[in-house]
Amino acid sequence: MNSGQTGSLDRVVVVYGGTSAERDVSLKSGAAILAALKRQGVDALGYDPKEGGLAGLERLAPSAVFVALHGRGGEDGTFQGALELLGVPYTGSGVLASALGMDKQRTKQVWQAVGLPTPESIMLSENADWTAVVNQLGLPMVVKPVHEGSTLGISIVKSRDELKAAYTAAAKFDARVMAERFIVGDEYTVALLGDDVLPAIRVEVPGGFYDYEAKYIANTTQYHLPCGLSEQDEQALAALCKEAFLAVGGEGWGRIDVMRDAAGKCWLIEVNTVPGMTDHSLVPQAAAYAGIDFDQLVMRILQTAVQPSMP
Repeated sequence: MNSGQTGSLDRVVVVYGGTSAERDVSLKSGAAILAALKRQGVDALGYDPKEGGLAGLERLAPSAVFVALHGRGGEDGTFQGALELLGVPYTGSGVLASALGMDKQRTKQVWQAVGLPTPESIMLSENADWTAVVNQLGLPMVVKPVHEGSTLGISIVKSRDELKAAYTAAAKFDARVMAERFIVGDEYTVALLGDDVLPAIRVEVPGGFYDYEAKYIANTTQYHLPCGLSEQDEQALAALCKEAFLAVGGEGWGRIDVMRDAAGKCWLIEVNTVPGMTDHSLVPQAAAYAGIDFDQLVMRILQTAVQPSMP
């Protein structure tokens, strides 16, 4: 995202850490990005806003900011808005797309409004009619915090009796909680880099649920590249994900998560506007398969910040 001026690489500040529930993942992403920038000869340094806030960042006088903050306070448009006011170019999506991407329910509403496929969902409350929820969405269903990433607080509910506990677990992370119809099928993730769509990855988890542990800790999760789809189906998936990304105003780079049901229909699940860049992360894997190594990937993401935006 460009803040209205052409940037340079005089001093790039990688902002990571923060105060969200995804702090640990953000620290790992930021450290990997910072190391890559330094290997490429970029004058780069890391900054954790938990230490000195926005004022501390401003004192560093960055010519560009590489946003590696995950979760609220860094991925939800608030930090992007601050950088806009400071006139500092930054990586990734702007204020609107960042805010939408962090709000799973409103992202789905935008997709529904433009006719893109996404599973039916409803908002939950402590006093919800759990039987009515089951009647509307069926079982199993997914219960998740609206404003959280890295699958934090997410549960797959297989019976009515599990619903209240799943709501309570999700509510620990967010005051807004949603239930979503569960799509039985294969899980895919598609990364976008500038105008390019990277090869799709099919994610296979022995336990069947791609949760926080499967994403960042376990070594049993399988990432299939190539993903196993026919060339025609993968092209259709790429087109769908690009349309979904643009629909929410996504820029620079990001990732779309998709479920494909037994009939071959793809369902959009969510958008990630600041995807992980750890050793378990998906965007670097897709880039590597496309012949883009980690350092090249980081530099290409950075270039989307310092080049002027198209009108």
